[in-house]
Amino acid sequence: MKLIRTQDAVGHVLCHDMTQIIPGQYKDARFRKGHVVQEEDIPVLLSMGKENLYVWEMVPGMVHENDAAERLCRLCENENMVRSGPVKEGKLELSAAIDGLFRVDTRRLNEINLLDDIMIAVRHGNTAVKKGDKLCGTRVIPLVIEEARLAKAEETGGGTPLLELLPWKLKTAGVITTGSEVSKGLIQDAFTPVVEKKLSEFGISVTEHRIVGDGLENVAAAIADVRTRGVELVLCTGGMSVDPDDNTPGAIKRSGAEIVTYGAPVLPGAMFLLGYFDDGTPVMGLPGCVMYAKRTVFDLILPRIAAGVPVTRREIACLGEGGLCLGCETCTFPNCGFGK
Repeated sequence: MKLIRTQDAVGHVLCHDMTQIIPGQYKDARFRKGHVVQEEDIPVLLSMGKENLYVWEMVPGMVHENDAAERLCRLCENENMVRSGPVKEGKLELSAAIDGLFRVDTRRLNEINLLDDIMIAVRHGNTAVKKGDKLCGTRVIPLVIEEARLAKAEETGGGTPLLELLPWKLKTAGVITTGSEVSKGLIQDAFTPVVEKKLSEFGISVTEHRIVGDGLENVAAAIADVRTRGVELVLCTGGMSVDPDDNTPGAIKRSGAEIVTYGAPVLPGAMFLLGYFDDGTPVMGLPGCVMYAKRTVFDLILPRIAAGVPVTRREIACLGEGGLCLGCETCTFPNCGFGK
Protein backbone atom coordinates (compact mmCIF):
# COMPACT_ATOMS: atom_id res chain seq x y z
CA MET A 1 0.00 0.00 0.00
CA LYS A 2 1.01 3.63 -0.36
CA LEU A 3 0.11 7.06 1.05
CA ILE A 4 -1.28 9.58 -1.43
CA ARG A 5 -3.04 12.96 -1.38
CA THR A 6 -6.79 12.59 -1.02
CA GLN A 7 -7.34 14.72 -4.14
CA ASP A 8 -5.33 12.13 -6.11
CA ALA A 9 -7.17 9.08 -4.73
CA VAL A 10 -9.96 8.72 -7.33
CA GLY A 11 -9.96 5.13 -8.61
CA HIS A 12 -7.81 3.84 -5.77
CA VAL A 13 -8.83 1.23 -3.18
CA LEU A 14 -8.95 2.12 0.52
CA CYS A 15 -6.88 -0.06 2.82
CA HIS A 16 -9.00 0.44 5.95
CA ASP A 17 -12.36 1.75 7.16
CA MET A 18 -12.87 5.51 7.34
CA THR A 19 -15.03 6.53 10.32
CA GLN A 20 -17.12 9.69 10.18
CA ILE A 21 -18.38 11.35 13.37
CA ILE A 22 -21.16 13.91 13.35
CA PRO A 23 -21.95 14.73 17.02
CA GLY A 24 -25.44 13.67 17.97
CA GLN A 25 -26.18 12.30 14.51
CA TYR A 26 -23.72 9.76 13.18
CA LYS A 27 -20.74 7.65 14.11
CA ASP A 28 -19.88 4.79 11.80
CA ALA A 29 -17.65 3.77 8.94
CA ARG A 30 -18.41 6.25 6.16
CA PHE A 31 -16.19 4.35 3.74
CA ARG A 32 -15.34 0.67 4.12
CA LYS A 33 -12.06 -1.06 3.49
CA GLY A 34 -11.95 -2.00 -0.17
CA HIS A 35 -14.05 0.98 -1.30
CA VAL A 36 -12.99 2.41 -4.65
CA VAL A 37 -12.72 6.17 -4.20
CA GLN A 38 -15.03 8.19 -6.47
CA GLU A 39 -14.85 11.88 -7.44
CA GLU A 40 -17.82 12.73 -5.24
CA ASP A 41 -16.07 11.12 -2.23
CA ILE A 42 -13.24 13.66 -2.16
CA PRO A 43 -15.14 16.54 -0.44
CA VAL A 44 -16.54 14.12 2.15
CA LEU A 45 -13.11 12.72 2.94
CA LEU A 46 -11.61 16.17 3.24
CA SER A 47 -14.45 17.22 5.59
CA MET A 48 -13.50 14.23 7.75
CA GLY A 49 -9.96 15.59 8.02
CA LYS A 50 -8.50 12.99 5.64
CA GLU A 51 -5.94 14.95 3.65
CA ASN A 52 -3.98 11.79 2.83
CA LEU A 53 -5.10 8.21 2.35
CA TYR A 54 -3.51 4.79 2.45
CA VAL A 55 -4.54 2.96 -0.71
CA TRP A 56 -3.68 -0.25 -2.48
CA GLU A 57 -1.42 0.12 -5.43
CA MET A 58 -3.55 -1.10 -8.30
CA VAL A 59 -1.23 -2.42 -10.95
CA PRO A 60 -1.97 -4.17 -14.24
CA GLY A 61 -2.93 -7.79 -13.74
CA MET A 62 -4.68 -7.20 -10.40
CA VAL A 63 -8.45 -7.35 -9.75
CA HIS A 64 -10.37 -5.57 -6.98
CA GLU A 65 -12.20 -7.81 -4.46
CA ASN A 66 -15.64 -6.57 -5.58
CA ASP A 67 -14.99 -7.46 -9.21
CA ALA A 68 -13.50 -10.79 -8.12
CA ALA A 69 -16.61 -11.64 -6.07
CA GLU A 70 -18.76 -10.95 -9.15
CA ARG A 71 -16.70 -13.33 -11.26
CA LEU A 72 -16.77 -16.08 -8.63
CA CYS A 73 -20.51 -15.65 -8.29
CA ARG A 74 -20.90 -16.23 -12.02
CA LEU A 75 -19.18 -19.60 -11.57
CA CYS A 76 -21.96 -20.63 -9.18
CA GLU A 77 -25.07 -18.89 -10.48
CA ASN A 78 -27.74 -20.95 -12.20
CA GLU A 79 -31.47 -20.91 -12.89
CA ASN A 80 -33.82 -20.29 -9.96
CA MET A 81 -31.23 -18.27 -8.02
CA VAL A 82 -31.09 -14.57 -7.20
CA ARG A 83 -28.26 -12.33 -6.07
CA SER A 84 -28.33 -10.70 -2.67
CA GLY A 85 -27.77 -7.30 -4.28
CA PRO A 86 -24.64 -5.32 -5.08
CA VAL A 87 -21.33 -6.54 -3.73
CA LYS A 88 -20.87 -5.53 -0.11
CA GLU A 89 -17.46 -5.54 1.55
CA GLY A 90 -16.12 -7.79 -1.19
CA LYS A 91 -18.83 -10.44 -0.71
CA LEU A 92 -21.70 -11.54 -2.92
CA GLU A 93 -24.42 -14.08 -2.03
CA LEU A 94 -26.96 -16.17 -3.92
CA SER A 95 -30.40 -17.12 -2.58
CA ALA A 96 -33.12 -19.50 -3.73
CA ALA A 97 -35.80 -18.03 -5.99
CA ILE A 98 -38.01 -21.14 -5.58
CA ASP A 99 -38.55 -24.13 -3.28
CA GLY A 100 -36.54 -27.06 -4.57
CA LEU A 101 -33.56 -29.40 -4.42
CA PHE A 102 -30.17 -27.72 -4.02
CA ARG A 103 -27.26 -29.56 -5.61
CA VAL A 104 -23.50 -28.92 -5.62
CA ASP A 105 -20.71 -30.15 -7.86
CA THR A 106 -18.49 -30.95 -4.89
CA ARG A 107 -15.43 -31.99 -6.89
CA ARG A 108 -15.16 -28.73 -8.82
CA LEU A 109 -16.03 -26.64 -5.77
CA ASN A 110 -13.21 -28.23 -3.79
CA GLU A 111 -10.73 -27.74 -6.62
CA ILE A 112 -11.54 -24.03 -6.78
CA ASN A 113 -11.32 -23.61 -3.01
CA LEU A 114 -7.85 -25.19 -3.09
CA LEU A 115 -6.62 -22.14 -5.02
CA ASP A 116 -4.94 -19.54 -2.82
CA ASP A 117 -6.97 -16.49 -1.75
CA ILE A 118 -10.27 -17.73 -3.25
CA MET A 119 -13.38 -18.70 -1.29
CA ILE A 120 -16.77 -20.07 -2.31
CA ALA A 121 -18.91 -21.19 0.64
CA VAL A 122 -22.15 -23.10 0.01
CA ARG A 123 -24.78 -24.91 2.07
CA HIS A 124 -24.86 -28.70 1.94
CA GLY A 125 -25.99 -30.16 -1.36
CA ASN A 126 -28.82 -32.62 -2.05
CA THR A 127 -31.00 -30.79 0.47
CA ALA A 128 -34.40 -29.17 0.27
CA VAL A 129 -34.43 -25.37 0.35
CA LYS A 130 -37.19 -22.79 0.59
CA LYS A 131 -37.54 -19.64 -1.48
CA GLY A 132 -35.30 -17.01 0.09
CA ASP A 133 -32.82 -19.44 1.68
CA LYS A 134 -29.17 -18.50 1.29
CA LEU A 135 -27.29 -20.83 -1.03
CA CYS A 136 -23.74 -19.53 -1.25
CA GLY A 137 -21.36 -16.66 -0.69
CA THR A 138 -18.30 -15.73 -2.76
CA ARG A 139 -15.30 -13.52 -2.09
CA VAL A 140 -11.52 -13.39 -2.27
CA ILE A 141 -9.34 -13.09 0.82
CA PRO A 142 -7.20 -10.03 -0.04
CA LEU A 143 -8.48 -6.66 -1.26
CA VAL A 144 -6.93 -7.29 -4.64
CA ILE A 145 -6.07 -10.55 -6.37
CA GLU A 146 -4.07 -11.60 -9.39
CA GLU A 147 -6.07 -11.83 -12.61
CA ALA A 148 -4.27 -15.09 -13.39
CA ARG A 149 -5.57 -16.68 -10.19
CA LEU A 150 -9.15 -15.76 -11.00
CA ALA A 151 -8.69 -17.05 -14.53
CA LYS A 152 -7.51 -20.37 -13.07
CA ALA A 153 -10.68 -20.58 -10.96
CA GLU A 154 -12.79 -19.93 -14.05
CA GLU A 155 -10.89 -22.57 -15.98
CA THR A 156 -11.44 -25.05 -13.16
CA GLY A 157 -15.14 -24.18 -13.18
CA GLY A 158 -15.31 -25.58 -16.69
CA GLY A 159 -17.96 -23.25 -18.07
CA THR A 160 -20.99 -24.76 -16.31
CA PRO A 161 -22.41 -23.59 -12.95
CA LEU A 162 -21.20 -25.29 -9.79
CA LEU A 163 -24.69 -25.09 -8.28
CA GLU A 164 -28.14 -26.26 -9.32
CA LEU A 165 -31.61 -25.65 -7.91
CA LEU A 166 -34.30 -27.97 -9.25
CA PRO A 167 -38.03 -27.45 -8.67
CA TRP A 168 -40.16 -30.21 -7.20
CA LYS A 169 -41.35 -32.42 -10.04
CA LEU A 170 -43.43 -35.31 -8.65
CA LYS A 171 -47.06 -34.61 -7.78
CA THR A 172 -48.72 -37.96 -6.96
CA ALA A 173 -47.90 -41.03 -4.89
CA GLY A 174 -49.43 -44.41 -4.11
CA VAL A 175 -49.00 -45.89 -0.62
CA ILE A 176 -49.16 -49.63 0.08
CA THR A 177 -49.72 -50.33 3.77
CA THR A 178 -48.68 -53.90 4.56
CA GLY A 179 -49.39 -56.16 7.52
CA SER A 180 -52.24 -58.47 8.47
CA GLU A 181 -52.63 -56.69 11.82
CA VAL A 182 -53.60 -53.51 9.94
CA SER A 183 -55.63 -55.18 7.18
CA LYS A 184 -57.68 -57.10 9.78
CA GLY A 185 -58.34 -53.94 11.77
CA LEU A 186 -56.47 -55.14 14.84
CA ILE A 187 -54.44 -51.92 14.96
CA GLN A 188 -54.90 -48.53 13.34
CA ASP A 189 -52.74 -47.47 10.41
CA ALA A 190 -50.49 -44.85 12.01
CA PHE A 191 -47.86 -45.02 9.25
CA THR A 192 -49.73 -43.48 6.32
CA PRO A 193 -50.53 -40.13 7.99
CA VAL A 194 -46.81 -39.63 8.75
CA VAL A 195 -45.88 -40.37 5.13
CA GLU A 196 -48.62 -38.09 3.80
CA LYS A 197 -47.35 -35.20 5.91
CA LYS A 198 -43.78 -35.64 4.73
CA LEU A 199 -44.84 -35.87 1.09
CA SER A 200 -46.97 -32.75 1.37
CA GLU A 201 -43.86 -30.71 2.20
CA PHE A 202 -42.79 -31.35 -1.40
CA GLY A 203 -46.17 -30.81 -3.00
CA ILE A 204 -46.86 -34.54 -3.42
CA SER A 205 -50.37 -35.89 -2.74
CA VAL A 206 -51.26 -39.49 -1.91
CA THR A 207 -53.85 -40.24 -4.59
CA GLU A 208 -53.92 -44.03 -4.14
CA HIS A 209 -53.80 -46.04 -0.90
CA ARG A 210 -54.04 -49.79 -0.45
CA ILE A 211 -54.04 -51.79 2.79
CA VAL A 212 -53.01 -55.39 2.19
CA GLY A 213 -52.22 -58.41 4.32
CA ASP A 214 -48.96 -60.29 4.35
CA GLY A 215 -47.85 -62.35 1.37
CA LEU A 216 -45.66 -61.63 -1.65
CA GLU A 217 -48.50 -61.91 -4.12
CA ASN A 218 -50.81 -59.62 -2.16
CA VAL A 219 -48.26 -56.83 -1.89
CA ALA A 220 -47.02 -57.23 -5.49
CA ALA A 221 -50.61 -57.10 -6.77
CA ALA A 222 -51.29 -53.92 -4.79
CA ILE A 223 -48.17 -52.29 -6.25
CA ALA A 224 -49.30 -53.23 -9.76
CA ASP A 225 -52.76 -51.85 -9.05
CA VAL A 226 -51.63 -48.40 -7.93
CA ARG A 227 -49.23 -48.19 -10.85
CA THR A 228 -52.13 -48.60 -13.28
CA ARG A 229 -53.58 -45.42 -11.74
CA GLY A 230 -50.59 -43.42 -12.99
CA VAL A 231 -48.92 -42.48 -9.70
CA GLU A 232 -45.43 -41.02 -10.00
CA LEU A 233 -44.07 -42.61 -6.81
CA VAL A 234 -44.83 -45.87 -5.00
CA LEU A 235 -44.23 -46.27 -1.27
CA CYS A 236 -44.56 -49.49 0.72
CA THR A 237 -44.73 -49.09 4.48
CA GLY A 238 -43.73 -51.74 7.00
CA GLY A 239 -42.44 -55.28 6.68
CA MET A 240 -38.87 -54.29 5.84
CA SER A 241 -36.92 -56.36 8.39
CA VAL A 242 -35.25 -59.69 7.70
CA ASP A 243 -37.87 -61.79 9.48
CA PRO A 244 -39.19 -64.68 7.32
CA ASP A 245 -42.73 -63.25 7.29
CA ASP A 246 -41.66 -59.78 6.18
CA ASN A 247 -42.45 -59.90 2.49
CA THR A 248 -42.26 -56.29 1.33
CA PRO A 249 -38.74 -56.39 -0.21
CA GLY A 250 -39.51 -59.58 -2.10
CA ALA A 251 -42.86 -58.20 -3.26
CA ILE A 252 -41.25 -55.04 -4.61
CA LYS A 253 -38.77 -57.13 -6.57
CA ARG A 254 -41.54 -59.42 -7.84
CA SER A 255 -43.51 -56.38 -9.01
CA GLY A 256 -40.85 -55.80 -11.64
CA ALA A 257 -38.75 -53.09 -10.03
CA GLU A 258 -34.98 -53.06 -10.39
CA ILE A 259 -33.59 -52.78 -6.87
CA VAL A 260 -30.96 -50.07 -6.38
CA THR A 261 -30.34 -51.01 -2.78
CA TYR A 262 -31.91 -52.91 0.08
CA GLY A 263 -30.18 -51.44 3.09
CA ALA A 264 -28.58 -48.05 3.73
CA PRO A 265 -25.73 -46.91 6.02
CA VAL A 266 -28.12 -44.64 7.92
CA LEU A 267 -29.58 -44.82 11.43
CA PRO A 268 -32.50 -44.65 11.76
CA GLY A 269 -33.42 -46.35 8.49
CA ALA A 270 -30.94 -49.14 7.77
CA MET A 271 -33.63 -51.40 6.27
CA PHE A 272 -34.56 -48.90 3.57
CA LEU A 273 -35.18 -50.11 0.01
CA LEU A 274 -35.06 -48.13 -3.23
CA GLY A 275 -35.86 -49.35 -6.72
CA TYR A 276 -37.09 -48.14 -10.10
CA PHE A 277 -39.51 -49.51 -12.66
CA ASP A 278 -38.71 -49.55 -16.36
CA ASP A 279 -40.55 -46.27 -16.93
CA GLY A 280 -38.47 -44.52 -14.27
CA THR A 281 -41.11 -44.58 -11.53
CA PRO A 282 -39.36 -44.86 -8.15
CA VAL A 283 -40.49 -47.29 -5.48
CA MET A 284 -39.40 -47.24 -1.85
CA GLY A 285 -39.77 -49.68 1.01
CA LEU A 286 -39.94 -47.69 4.23
CA PRO A 287 -38.80 -49.27 7.51
CA GLY A 288 -40.86 -48.82 10.65
CA CYS A 289 -38.62 -46.07 12.05
CA VAL A 290 -40.13 -43.63 9.53
CA MET A 291 -43.36 -43.83 11.52
CA TYR A 292 -41.92 -42.69 14.85
CA ALA A 293 -38.45 -41.12 14.41
CA LYS A 294 -38.22 -37.38 13.71
CA ARG A 295 -35.81 -37.82 10.81
CA THR A 296 -34.67 -40.93 8.98
CA VAL A 297 -33.13 -42.06 5.71
CA PHE A 298 -36.48 -41.23 4.08
CA ASP A 299 -35.88 -37.52 4.77
CA LEU A 300 -32.46 -37.72 3.13
CA ILE A 301 -33.63 -39.42 -0.06
CA LEU A 302 -37.09 -37.88 -0.55
CA PRO A 303 -35.89 -34.43 -1.76
CA ARG A 304 -33.97 -36.03 -4.63
CA ILE A 305 -36.88 -38.26 -5.53
CA ALA A 306 -39.33 -35.33 -5.38
CA ALA A 307 -37.15 -33.38 -7.83
CA GLY A 308 -37.03 -36.31 -10.25
CA VAL A 309 -33.32 -36.97 -9.73
CA PRO A 310 -32.33 -40.66 -10.02
CA VAL A 311 -30.48 -41.91 -6.94
CA THR A 312 -27.62 -44.39 -7.34
CA ARG A 313 -26.31 -47.07 -5.02
CA ARG A 314 -23.05 -45.12 -4.66
CA GLU A 315 -24.91 -42.01 -3.50
CA ILE A 316 -26.70 -44.02 -0.85
CA ALA A 317 -23.41 -45.61 0.23
CA CYS A 318 -21.95 -42.10 0.66
CA LEU A 319 -24.61 -41.32 3.26
CA GLY A 320 -22.58 -43.32 5.79
CA GLU A 321 -20.59 -40.24 6.83
CA GLY A 322 -23.24 -38.20 8.61
CA GLY A 323 -25.65 -41.12 8.54
CA LEU A 324 -26.08 -41.30 12.31
CA CYS A 325 -28.90 -39.10 13.61
CA LEU A 326 -28.08 -37.92 17.13
CA GLY A 327 -31.74 -37.60 18.09
CA CYS A 328 -31.34 -34.08 19.45
CA GLU A 329 -34.07 -32.87 21.78
CA THR A 330 -34.72 -29.96 19.40
CA CYS A 331 -34.47 -31.13 15.79
CA THR A 332 -32.83 -28.63 13.42
CA PHE A 333 -32.88 -30.81 10.30
CA PRO A 334 -31.77 -30.09 7.59
CA ASN A 335 -29.54 -27.50 9.27
CA CYS A 336 -27.61 -30.18 11.14
CA GLY A 337 -25.01 -32.85 10.51
CA PHE A 338 -27.44 -35.63 9.64
CA GLY A 339 -26.86 -36.86 6.12
CA LYS A 340 -23.92 -34.52 5.50
